Amino acid sequence: MHRPLALESLDACVDALLAATGPSLVLAAPLGLGKPHRLLNAITRRVAADSSLSLKLLTALSLTPPPAGQGLQKRFLAPFLSRHFGDDFPALDYAQAMRRDVLPPNLVVEEFYMQSGALLGSRQAQRHYTSLNYTHVARAVAERGANAVVQKVAREPGGTRLSLSCNPDLTFDLLDETARLGKPRPYLVAEVDPNLPWLDGPCAVQAHFFDAVLDLPGEAPKLFALVREPVGDADYAIGLYASTLVRDGGTLQIGIGSLSDALCHALVLRHTRNADYLAALEALSPGLAASELVRSSGGTEPFRLGLYGASEMVNDGFRRLAEAGVLSRKVIDETAAMARLNRGQATPHDLERLDAEGRYLDGAFYLGSHALYGWLRGLSPAQARGIGMTRVSHINELYGNNEALEREQRRDARFFNTCMMMTALGAAVSDGLADGRVVSGVGGQYNFVAMAHALHDSRSVLMLRATRGKAANIVWNYGHATIPRHLRDVAITEYGIADLRGRNDEDCVRAMLAITDAAHQAALAGAALKAGKLGEGRALVIPENNAAALSRRLAPLRRAGVLPDYPMGSDFTEVEQRLVRALAWLKPRAAGLSKVRLLLQALAGGASTDAEAMARMALDAPRGLSEKLEARVLALALRRTAAD
Repeated sequence: MHRPLALESLDACVDALLAATGPSLVLAAPLGLGKPHRLLNAITRRVAADSSLSLKLLTALSLTPPPAGQGLQKRFLAPFLSRHFGDDFPALDYAQAMRRDVLPPNLVVEEFYMQSGALLGSRQAQRHYTSLNYTHVARAVAERGANAVVQKVAREPGGTRLSLSCNPDLTFDLLDETARLGKPRPYLVAEVDPNLPWLDGPCAVQAHFFDAVLDLPGEAPKLFALVREPVGDADYAIGLYASTLVRDGGTLQIGIGSLSDALCHALVLRHTRNADYLAALEALSPGLAASELVRSSGGTEPFRLGLYGASEMVNDGFRRLAEAGVLSRKVIDETAAMARLNRGQATPHDLERLDAEGRYLDGAFYLGSHALYGWLRGLSPAQARGIGMTRVSHINELYGNNEALEREQRRDARFFNTCMMMTALGAAVSDGLADGRVVSGVGGQYNFVAMAHALHDSRSVLMLRATRGKAANIVWNYGHATIPRHLRDVAITEYGIADLRGRNDEDCVRAMLAITDAAHQAALAGAALKAGKLGEGRALVIPENNAAALSRRLAPLRRAGVLPDYPMGSDFTEVEQRLVRALAWLKPRAAGLSKVRLLLQALAGGASTDAEAMARMALDAPRGLSEKLEARVLALALRRTAAD
């Protein structure tokens, strides 16, 4: 057993890394939170300054705070970003350079998943994007000859062990694949982050697992935290529909974003405020709770057995479900014992093991708000034992590890993921555009969809908004597909649920038409008729499938607080929340001819009575024509959204 090299400076760490790898560095770094930003910046700066060195960085999801922008956006964002991320947050040099297409020729970055939409205009990022299922990444990185790994870790309180904590997803799998291929073990460098929550279990290792451990003196910057977004009417409708498909005692996988937040809030309502939940379902879709699909595949009652979470990403939704007591079904790692537990034949020893070893949540990486990280840090030892952060091959794959055990653990699984568009024949567009440009990446979505078909009594549910602006998100055909139509299962928009599994093409088209926005149904039906996929007859048009009607149905629930703007909590102050609504109202009205009408209305409207909001935007005493115009426009937006 060797002692890892103990380092306290970035320069010394880069020296040690290059001494181990030589001038050609093929570096792997975790996705998301697990990247050691300060160390990566030191490495990329060294390489950029020395043409005798080369770096190929294999990674994903290089998180970078958004730019503040200009005008009213800058007035709002600049103070918020400073507070949320900290003025000393080390933005990734390579990520910023890649956005501008100015990475030097001796530095290449290959990502398999991008920050959504951030790199559509970067030729360097688009050229070097690698399309991979999450479970195949470790194999691909090993085959590319990665000779080093850098990773952020947590140190055991009062101990010597290290935890991969937020990102055990690929490191263990990479080492196994490297060994299988007979390649040299990469040089492993850990950067200790005192802010990273310590988690034990599968993600904890002895210090000598790493070749070098960097422990920088002084305070560490804040962890990168996602900003919790408001949840709109369409999101809530989708979340409520989706929640009815979850079976008590089942397994839950969810993605990220406001649709997942809405789903988790609906599940909490179902469990803790069931009368309000049923009222919300009835307002949304009368008779939904008693429908055949809900009775056969899900439910609307509170959770007696609870749910077990098995998801590549642990986010704020899982935090909320755990706090509310929904995430309470536990699993253990023995096939026979799990089988007995599932059949109500558990022995006293099985129950003892379940109490001592049971896990209510397994994940491959976590990423979320500051509240999520605080929750993880504050868990009692018993609560923390219920979370197993582990390798992605266990979470995202059914075959090749312990299939019999995973089938017992993942009973009645529901895999909820979001997509951008779907075709009327059930194919999904989740990660790319028709011209080949990548928006994000497939990640684990294909894995989960395929697993839903492989597991008994499981369903894959793809959630999407019916429109984006005036454009339809349900289309006849598209030049790119992430999920092929032969894996179609369940699709949900704000207008309902389409059960597509096992249906013929005409039935699939009709089901998708029923959840399409009314303005686009006739055109979609016409395309299906032309293609011979729909019988002749009256085109399907459901007038109620429109945003205004949906808002009217949900308005009483919004006013009563049953469907709050920020179900996972907010990173904005109350004043900032009012400004978020106002700025969101302004955004579609501030372009083209609409901008002229907006300015005329603003000039005629007078000053704002919301003194707090104007002061927060430094427009309480505007000076000069530009500031006075901004103040009037903002005042108009605040008035228009004051009653929302």
